[in-house]
Amino acid sequence: MSTPRYKLLTPGPLTTTATVKQAMLVDHCTWDDDYKSITRDIRRRLLAIAGVAPASPADPGTYTTVLLQGSGTYGVEAVLSSVVAETDLLLICANGAYGERMVEICRWNAIPHVVVRTAHNSVPSADAVEAAFADHPGITHVAMVHCETTTGILNEVAPISAVTRAHGATFILDAMSSFGAVPIDLTGWGIDYLISSANKCLQGVPGFVFVIARTAALVATEHIARSLSLNLYAQWQAMEADGKWRFTSPTQVVLAFAQALAEFVEEGGVAVRGARYAENQRVLTAGMSALGFRPWLDRAVQSPIITTFGYPEGVAVDFADMYGWIKERGYAIYPGKLTEADTFRIGSIGEVDADDMRAVCGIVGDYLRERAGSVGGGDAVEVGQPQLG
Repeated sequence: MSTPRYKLLTPGPLTTTATVKQAMLVDHCTWDDDYKSITRDIRRRLLAIAGVAPASPADPGTYTTVLLQGSGTYGVEAVLSSVVAETDLLLICANGAYGERMVEICRWNAIPHVVVRTAHNSVPSADAVEAAFADHPGITHVAMVHCETTTGILNEVAPISAVTRAHGATFILDAMSSFGAVPIDLTGWGIDYLISSANKCLQGVPGFVFVIARTAALVATEHIARSLSLNLYAQWQAMEADGKWRFTSPTQVVLAFAQALAEFVEEGGVAVRGARYAENQRVLTAGMSALGFRPWLDRAVQSPIITTFGYPEGVAVDFADMYGWIKERGYAIYPGKLTEADTFRIGSIGEVDADDMRAVCGIVGDYLRERAGSVGGGDAVEVGQPQLG
C-alpha cells in the first residue's frame, strides 16, 4: 500500500528535506560518546544561531542551552514550573491560544500569576505591562509569545522586555514559531529564557524542545522545579556533565535536527531563511486575496510564519471539504483557531517556496469554481506544481 504524499503548510510539524528524513535511518545508543558529541554540538550551534556567548557561571552575560524531550508545550511548562518559585509572581501577556496555555500551565502547577490580555489581532503594549507592575508590585517574571500562531501575529518583544528589565524582573519568551526565521536579540532585549522547538523554523522533526537560558538565571533556579522529568536545572546539569540526556532521548529526532542545522547554515541562516518565508507569505497573501480570501490581520503585525484568512463574502465554503480537496492535490492546510471569526490558516514555513504558494492558491481557486460555484475577482493566480521530496 503506497503512502499518500503531500506538503505541510502548517506552523509545525512542517515539510522537511529528504536529507533530514534520511538522517533518521540510523540507530544510536544514548550512552555512546559519538551520540553525546552530537548533543553537545547541537547545543553549541543553537547558541551560535542565537548570537550569544557560551555558558560561563562567572559571567552573568553568557547563555547556555538545554534540550528536553517532548512538544513545545513541554518546553514552556518546564520553564515556567522550573524557574517561577512559589514566592514569585509571573505576569503573562496573552493575545492568543498559546498565551492562554501558559495560564493553564500555571493553574495546573499552582504557579502564582496575573494576566494582561489583548485582542487576538493586536499586540501586547508596554503601557499595559507597566500598569500591571503598578497594580501588582510583586511581579518577578514576565512571559509572552513572540509569534502567536493562533492568528500568525508577530508580537513586539523589545517594548515589553524594556519594561521588564526596568523592574528587575526575569523575561521569558516563547519563540517556538519564530526562532530561526525572525531576528531575535537575546542580549539587547534582555531575554533570560527563550523556548523553541526542533520542528519549527529550523526544519527538524517533532520530538524535543530547547531552551536558551541566561546562565546566571538558570543557576539560581536549582531548588524550584515542581517536576522530576521537566526539571530544567537538573536536565542542564546532566548535559553539562557529559552530554547525556537524563532520560531516554529521541535519538532519530536528534540526528535529524543535526542535519537540519547543517542545512540551515548552508541556506544562509536566519536572514536568508526568514526572507524565503517572507516571500512565501507575500505570494500566498496576494494569491488568496485575488480569490476573495481576506487576511485577518493587519499587514503591520503579520508574521511570515502562518496567515489567517477569512472566507470570501457570499460564498459558502466547508473547511473540511476544502481541506480534503487541497490535500488530495498535494498540500495540507490548517483549520482556524479563533472563536470570534470563521477562519482558516495556511503556513509559509518549512521546505516550501513561492511556487508552492502559487500552487496552493491555484488549487483553492479550482475548488471555488468546482465546489463552491464561485471565485473571487482580481488577477489570475499563477499555478505551479508541488515538488514532493
